Amino acid sequence: MKQKPAVALYVAAAFLCVTTLAAQRAAAPVHAGRLSAAGTAALAQQLTESVRRGDAPGVAALVVDREGVLFEGAAGQLDIARGTPMPANAIFSIASMTKPVTSVAIMMLMEAGKLRLDDPVSKYLDGYDKLQVISTFNDKDASYTTRPARKTMTIRHLLAHTSGIGYSFTNPIEFALVNKTRKGEWELPLLDEPGDKWNYSASTRVLGFIVEKVTGASLERWYQEHLFGPLGMVDTSYAVVPGKQARVPTQYTRFTGTMAPLAVQPIPSAPTPPIRGDGGLYSTVQDYGRFVRMLLNDGALGSVRILSPASVKMMGENQIGAIFVERQPDANKERTRPFPLGAGKDKFGLGFQIAANDPAVKGYRSPGSLSWAGIFNTEFWVDPVRHIGGVHMMQLLPFYDDGAIRALRGFEETVYTHVQ
Repeated sequence: MKQKPAVALYVAAAFLCVTTLAAQRAAAPVHAGRLSAAGTAALAQQLTESVRRGDAPGVAALVVDREGVLFEGAAGQLDIARGTPMPANAIFSIASMTKPVTSVAIMMLMEAGKLRLDDPVSKYLDGYDKLQVISTFNDKDASYTTRPARKTMTIRHLLAHTSGIGYSFTNPIEFALVNKTRKGEWELPLLDEPGDKWNYSASTRVLGFIVEKVTGASLERWYQEHLFGPLGMVDTSYAVVPGKQARVPTQYTRFTGTMAPLAVQPIPSAPTPPIRGDGGLYSTVQDYGRFVRMLLNDGALGSVRILSPASVKMMGENQIGAIFVERQPDANKERTRPFPLGAGKDKFGLGFQIAANDPAVKGYRSPGSLSWAGIFNTEFWVDPVRHIGGVHMMQLLPFYDDGAIRALRGFEETVYTHVQ
């Protein structure tokens, strides 16, 4: 079926599809102490404008502080063809926003004495005791030579993405090798010596293996019992039950320059292996906002303590030394544009990118803020200086699409203009 011009469909409805707490109740109480009525209106208008410009078919967003929700809203459409408005409680595929959850789980196991951050990965998983590093690579036929790794890969390397593992959608060598061998990135020789270089990677997939090995439980079961249940994240899972699937947005691509739906993939109604530590979760801005609030509150949300303040502090400290978060290329251009913001200046902690003190981005999140994202352009940040956090979600490829980043940064700028 021929796709109708998407912009005409969702721009016409954009102003009708803004949803704030005046129309829909939040998962946590809104308090207006730090955000005026004018600020709330400005944020709602910003979401509307981002859809009207054609930045995204639909978007949902949330702003929190330590006490609760400051703003919740949505604009645009959950499904263009059906004309379904985007609800504020839409359930998004959050992809790599799964990674911070797995990183927190590792820190919980560390606090429980089940592991140490500088333990060798080989202590828990077979095949990591004799690692090889690629020394030469032939672009023409993807042939390569290797040498033995001089350093031992540790859990800390995995958390900091300095393990030497890569990702095929960003790294040209991994892209060629995964296509040739059909192996996962974690099964291939390393791109770099552990600790030498920052590469966004499948490291957190390996952390997920470690969580399952140490706990004897699946990630879904352990996360529900120890994270999602205690934090009240009622819509977060590796599956979406049938009664909730109407809240899952259609995924779109702008790779060819025109908005078009991606090929429909079945939404799992029950968690189905392989369950991944580096992706696969579904969640809402409300649920992820509770995760953000836990971090803002030094590891606790209400009477529930997930981590100690010391562990949260450690997660937000530079773990990569003198090196920096590097700009990742677009090896698979259908999936991504080069990313992330802050490349060449930001550091990385234990599962989070750490914003540098960069005068060029004054007016956005504070230096020291933590963040990460998912490939369908779901994003969050945690600002421990201003004690606020933001969650901004859409379902659009490529990752770091110009419109998606314009929508995110516009929302963030509006937040910092109006939050006291």
